[in-house]
Amino acid sequence: MAIDPPTDIAEMEVQDVSPYTKALAKRVLRKIDFRILAIMFVTYNLNFMDKTILSSAAVFGLEEDNHLVGTQYSWVGSIFYFGYLAFEYPTTVLIQKLPVGKYLSGVTLLWGAIVASTAACHSFGGLATCRFLLGVAEATISPAFVYVTSIWYTRDEIPARTGVWFAGNSCGGFIASLLAYGIGQIHSSLSPWRWMFIIFGLITSLWSVMVFFLLPDTISQASFLTEEEKQYAEDRVVLGGTGRVDPINSRWKLEQVIECLIDPKTYFFAAISVLTQIPNGGTGSFGNLAIKSFGFTSLQSTLVSLPASVISMATILSTGWLASRFHNITTLLIIAVVLPPVVGSAIIFSVKTKGVRLFAYYCLQTGPSAIPLTLGLISSNYKGVTKKMTVTAVVFLTYCAGNIAGPQTFKSSEAKQGYPTAFKAILICYGLVVLISLGLRFYLMFVNNRRNKVEGDEAARAREVDRTAPEKAMAELTAEDYEDITDWKTVGFRYRL
Repeated sequence: MAIDPPTDIAEMEVQDVSPYTKALAKRVLRKIDFRILAIMFVTYNLNFMDKTILSSAAVFGLEEDNHLVGTQYSWVGSIFYFGYLAFEYPTTVLIQKLPVGKYLSGVTLLWGAIVASTAACHSFGGLATCRFLLGVAEATISPAFVYVTSIWYTRDEIPARTGVWFAGNSCGGFIASLLAYGIGQIHSSLSPWRWMFIIFGLITSLWSVMVFFLLPDTISQASFLTEEEKQYAEDRVVLGGTGRVDPINSRWKLEQVIECLIDPKTYFFAAISVLTQIPNGGTGSFGNLAIKSFGFTSLQSTLVSLPASVISMATILSTGWLASRFHNITTLLIIAVVLPPVVGSAIIFSVKTKGVRLFAYYCLQTGPSAIPLTLGLISSNYKGVTKKMTVTAVVFLTYCAGNIAGPQTFKSSEAKQGYPTAFKAILICYGLVVLISLGLRFYLMFVNNRRNKVEGDEAARAREVDRTAPEKAMAELTAEDYEDITDWKTVGFRYRL
């Protein structure tokens, strides 16, 4: 699970410092990757599997057994995000105030129990209730991971690490499709879809115990690091990250909330979030049904969806690595990953050939890479604990809005035609993402140039010198370096593009 950093502090220390510090840098980063990143990756696998198992269950009798009619299945898909939406801001406050490791393990246990109990549903009301509660439980995971990533990693490392844990979505989709194919062939008094929820829910509940014991709340509580390694881990984030994050001693600051809400880049990120999640919400709930509408059987639709997960995971990992390697190409990468879905969605609603439509559906699978790239850019471009958590809440509120709207574009009356309205909506949304990403890039360039004129280029260069001579900079860190201040108030801070 460990990733060798490209141009981050660890690599710079490998090049610039004594053999002792070189060994320390590599050892600390590798330990963090094997513990923290591995936990987030596995948890995000389960998060995605439990959230999207609804799509696989739908082709194995869930609709019939729960007597769903009309748009009720669409609302079962959407209502998850109403729960997510309701709890999103409260949980970002709790993430900042509670021990994050223990809090994550608790919500993981809760969501596993809710998934398992979904197997007992026999009506639309029961399904809707379970999905709403699941949304409440899972609302914590993504913002908590953004928070945890900013605690442990530097600005240069964040995009690649965000890509790794977010790739759990695609990996989880691959595993879920394989398991759903096997579970779908179970013959017992319980329908296969009920077994899906029972098995996936139990796995998640058991994993929550691992999270409780293995995920530390802070760097200072990390038992897998020595005292020397803990101090180094904290200093490297202060020097090369977006400031030290202390979950125990940090406090909620109204002024940082206000600053976040008047910061124009917040609304660029919010727009990208909602526009990328309308397609995601639709295909997440209707992916297997859409493939089935192309002319495949229930079991075939489960199997042919496997390459889609592989494409998505490969795209997320590769673009995350590129964003870490090259600091100022993230907005361009967002544009690059949404262009194939624009083409693919156009093909799907204009061509009727089964094989061509399936190929076009695979083209859609690069689109989910846009959100981890966006999250990485947010983590790199916001300083201040409360400001960072506020923008995280804003982004995931719009994330919910997009996922609520997405399933509604898949009209049951268009199932035999392959849902043309839905794929036209996907084309429009991703097309708008291209324009907004360009706007964000130009805005950040404008701000950086303005700060160069006000502060002088020396301020930005001074920060770069600190990063390229970490052994010297770490020795000179003062109490002021550990203060919880925002990006607006940090001299020399320049935004990643």
